[in-house]
Amino acid sequence: MKAVVDETAANLQKIEHIVVLMLENRSFDHMLGYLSLEGGRSEVDGLKAGMSNKHKGNTYRVRHLQRTALTKPEDPCHGGACIAEQTSNGMGGFVSNFAKSRPDAPHVGLVMGYYNGSDLPVYDHLAREFCVADRWFSSVPGATWPNRLYAVAGRAVGSKDGRRVPIYDVPSFVRHLESHKVSWRWYSHDVGTLRFSDSEFYTGYFRRFAYFDRRSFLAPRNFLDDAKDGKLPAVSWIDPNFVDVSFIGPSGSNDDHPPSDIKAGQELVLKVYSALVKSPSWGKTVLVVTYDEHGGFYDHVPPPAAQDDRPAFRTYGVRVPALVVSPWTERGSVSNVTYDHTSIIKTILQRFCVRNGQIPDMGARVTHANHLGAMLTLAKARPPTPLQAYRDAVDRITAWRADVFRSRVLMEPLTVPADPRELNDLQQQVLAAKQFVRARGLPEGQP
Repeated sequence: MKAVVDETAANLQKIEHIVVLMLENRSFDHMLGYLSLEGGRSEVDGLKAGMSNKHKGNTYRVRHLQRTALTKPEDPCHGGACIAEQTSNGMGGFVSNFAKSRPDAPHVGLVMGYYNGSDLPVYDHLAREFCVADRWFSSVPGATWPNRLYAVAGRAVGSKDGRRVPIYDVPSFVRHLESHKVSWRWYSHDVGTLRFSDSEFYTGYFRRFAYFDRRSFLAPRNFLDDAKDGKLPAVSWIDPNFVDVSFIGPSGSNDDHPPSDIKAGQELVLKVYSALVKSPSWGKTVLVVTYDEHGGFYDHVPPPAAQDDRPAFRTYGVRVPALVVSPWTERGSVSNVTYDHTSIIKTILQRFCVRNGQIPDMGARVTHANHLGAMLTLAKARPPTPLQAYRDAVDRITAWRADVFRSRVLMEPLTVPADPRELNDLQQQVLAAKQFVRARGLPEGQP
């Protein structure tokens, strides 16, 4: 049998810096489906008028949501059993599952809602200027931690649901970066989630972990510093702010996990993107923005089968938003290739860890994953995007931030009244895992 030649692997050599930002709990249709429904982008497999779910004899069609912040009771179920029900009957179980699992939510059709370019000005800009991957599936039809494990290790640990204290011991791709002497850094707002997943990194490796936008005595540089000074490592992983209990409860969260306001997530993506575009490293950089899992929100594309060493994990999860941002992508392009979170690992290993023509073996899922080289097709890198091209996004986020500041100072509620001190399940898990690694000896001030 003639060997299959991967002609797109050479495209990865154009890149010296891979930056990953993985946010939380939104589906593709929920966040980017508007591109086809309202944006005239027929090449994007997004929403179409009339898409709906039925529940108790009523039809709930897709609709534009009027609020960018939801309440805690409106956070849909996204455990393994719930997802099985949501994806049943041709992706027809979202409303029924939401009604059953979230009886305190006032509107059962909420999960059919979507946001558009006015709500998501940064994504709207990135979708016009770079590449949308409309076949990027979460790795597991399950919760946050199994999906984040697949993103770093190519596998989960038995269950499609997360642990109450999400501490795991699975070998991550970062071990291969270490053994191949490839530079990397994990940027976070508090403690890097890699420390929760791989026991090799519970503590130590202090120079490999840094804050995203602040500094401490033990972590004197951050992501914004490294981007500005052209000192980005080969691989940068950015954790969003899952929970910030130092300022009136977790009001600083920007991970897009409900009830976090998606405008806070847009602000984070804007900071990352702007820092990279202005960086001396931009011409050899690719930024991947995606989500761990769909969070229980509607998507119309059934998850396909997946190659995996474990029979229980031989299907992808629900589709999630994904944008591949690089001067090497075609402007306004769309990729219909199937990707999942192990595609990130495959890309990193294929670019930096090939030895004797082979990448390290991290299991069937990574072996069969598609890397991102097929999206880096240009023969010459495009120049940095001028600020004027995303001025509208900057202005919209600035106006939103002013409203948030005004509401806090004047103690006037925003659109959604909520107790900012009430932690959601993910925030409780993050704090529990943080307590574990601190107890193991990770000092305060060290991410």
